[in-house]
Amino acid sequence: MAQTQNPSSTFFLVFSLLILISFSPLSTSLRHQPLHFQNLKKFDVFDVSSSLKNTLQIFSPKNEKSPTSTAPYNSSVLSFSLHPRASIIKPHHKDYSTLTLSRLSRDSARVDSVNSNLNFALSSYTHSDLKPVQTAIHPEDLESPLTSGTSQGSGEYFARIGVGQPVKEYYMVIDTGSDLSWIQCQPCTDCYQQTDPLFDPSSSSSYRTVSCSSQECSDLQISGCSGDKCLYQVSYGDGSYTVGDLATETVSFGNSGSVTSVPLGCGHDNEGLFQGAAGLIGLARTRLSLPGRIKATSFSYCMVNRDSSASSTLEFNSAPPGDSVFASMVTNPKHDLFYYVELIGMSVGGEKLTIPESIFQVDENGRGGIIVDSGTAVTRLKTQAYNSLRDAFVKHASNLRSTSGMSLFDTCYDFSSMSSVKVPTVSFLFANGQTLSLKPSNYLVPINSRGTYCLAFAPTDGALSIIGNVQQQGTRVSFDLAKRQLGFSQNKC
Repeated sequence: MAQTQNPSSTFFLVFSLLILISFSPLSTSLRHQPLHFQNLKKFDVFDVSSSLKNTLQIFSPKNEKSPTSTAPYNSSVLSFSLHPRASIIKPHHKDYSTLTLSRLSRDSARVDSVNSNLNFALSSYTHSDLKPVQTAIHPEDLESPLTSGTSQGSGEYFARIGVGQPVKEYYMVIDTGSDLSWIQCQPCTDCYQQTDPLFDPSSSSSYRTVSCSSQECSDLQISGCSGDKCLYQVSYGDGSYTVGDLATETVSFGNSGSVTSVPLGCGHDNEGLFQGAAGLIGLARTRLSLPGRIKATSFSYCMVNRDSSASSTLEFNSAPPGDSVFASMVTNPKHDLFYYVELIGMSVGGEKLTIPESIFQVDENGRGGIIVDSGTAVTRLKTQAYNSLRDAFVKHASNLRSTSGMSLFDTCYDFSSMSSVKVPTVSFLFANGQTLSLKPSNYLVPINSRGTYCLAFAPTDGALSIIGNVQQQGTRVSFDLAKRQLGFSQNKC
């Protein structure tokens, strides 16, 4: 005959088990992790053969310039075509290793520029009202900085933009870390080499100079006056600069439409890291930028592989794809230019890294935090966070053949004998519980054509951390300005 269990003893047994489970180490770690952060994939497969093919084709004569007309992801929005630098300007380097070194050198200059921009902004605040101080100077003081940038060129992605009436098209660098858009203009005192002819304002019926009393002029960080004509100067911290007249002009978005009276710097004296591009399109969080001026509720871009000849789009007022991973934007109360994101951690091999969340937060002095930046290539993490990421990756990749590093990279592997390889996963963990799992090509990059790959992160002691465009490649990044959130949707180029 079956035994009947005493109800009180059953209750005591269940209660005891619950107590034991609740205080176990595993239970404790799971209670402190959002559901989305659990059960992360540990490994992914990296297609080495396909990646190496791109490193070889970039030097091939058949790798012709991308077409300038690309259909937008959503045909109802304003859209520019977007191209990787190498499809516009053929690399002159003898091999992929020297191309990599050139790219990393440009990238270091870019990071210096971002940090200089932030440091300048923070030093420009008054103690009384905590508002940035605008610098108005005399025209004769608007002269070239003494230190010029190198001539190897900057900007890994160019948009094809129509300027003026009648419309003429130009390749211009896109930059989420700049507000003022500008273009090299005739007559030119000092201009670097660009792919397109110089813009001639006298040939455009819609070109208008801006008065010193205008809102646009007062929005500039550094400005001057000649008569009633507003003059501008922008220095990028790496030695690059542009000086000229502030104007408004018609900007055309391919076949999708045009917008009049967009603030545009007409640069007569320009030098530095902009070789090949006619100028720059500012996409920052200010009313002087292109999104601010056209009152865009959102914009998005998808950056194709930098070694490919493909192209994608830069779109305005498009809805984020339905499968996007979202993260909240964070405001730096002392600097409104950059797009800060609410990141709380990272994972490697399915395991959350032991990194204090404060590393990714903006402090009371306006320092710290992490931004999403179109111009930086390699993601920069505070040294403590980087060391945790690197050490975890090395541990989970112990079966892979390591090799010596290069420049910024200290964690590299030899995949020369492999067509594909199983690698640890890397993910960003956002405060809302959502996770962005990167593709292997977003964190393992080739440094030569022989199969050497490096972990595409680097440490920084700068004022902030930066999510670079290597980690954004192949992903449509949506800047939802109305909802103050960033969306990430893979394979939407």
